[in-house]
Amino acid sequence: MESPTGNTREAAISRLAGLTQAVLVVFAAFLVAAAVVAPTSAWLVDVGMLAAGSLALNVTRTVLQFVGFVVAIVGFLALTDTWGVLHTRRPTGRALLLAGGAVVALLAMQFGAGFLFQALGVSFGENQVITQGREAPVYFLYMIPVSLLLVGPIEELLFRGVVQGVLRKGFGVRWGIVLASALFGLVHWVAVSGGPLEKLAYVTIAAVLGIVLGVLYERTETIVAPALAHGVYNSVLFVIQYAGATGTV
Repeated sequence: MESPTGNTREAAISRLAGLTQAVLVVFAAFLVAAAVVAPTSAWLVDVGMLAAGSLALNVTRTVLQFVGFVVAIVGFLALTDTWGVLHTRRPTGRALLLAGGAVVALLAMQFGAGFLFQALGVSFGENQVITQGREAPVYFLYMIPVSLLLVGPIEELLFRGVVQGVLRKGFGVRWGIVLASALFGLVHWVAVSGGPLEKLAYVTIAAVLGIVLGVLYERTETIVAPALAHGVYNSVLFVIQYAGATGTV
């Protein structure tokens, strides 16, 4: 019969291994993305396919980033043989309904948090995508299909599917959701402009939104639900930003 001390040690090792894997796969995703984006976009400019600083180049760089993410995700799952951490069942009508409810909840939380922070005199940091879109509003329209087809599905595959999956094994479902969401929030730090307090406000909201997506993922047991919710949520925000930038509201 194994001693309680032995069980505790094994649990601690399992948690440490899961946390290490979670951090490494996120780091690898951004590393591979950088390795794909920089040379490929430079080559496209050199051969004259895209102009430096153009809107098309910015959209292409975003697409290439998520291609890099996919390479890292597949490589990680293949090397560690952890395909089983993914919930890939076919979405049911209930799952799609919950995804729709999650979109409403995400938007309510986003704007509710905005009003709350404004009342407290704290401003959000601004994502680079929003900054670029305000300079050329049509960029927001381009980002709608990119969000639906790439950003939502691939970010969810990384943070909910892989990161939350490996953390679930050592920490359980609840802490798996919390820790994965914390990582999801933290990676937004570098993509946001502003001071430390503004960045922290943005990261906090991103982490809370990640918890909603994490719960949705576990409740539906399919990556399709949070991928769809995330993509639609982003798209609605881009429509609002486009309307505001062009003065149509």
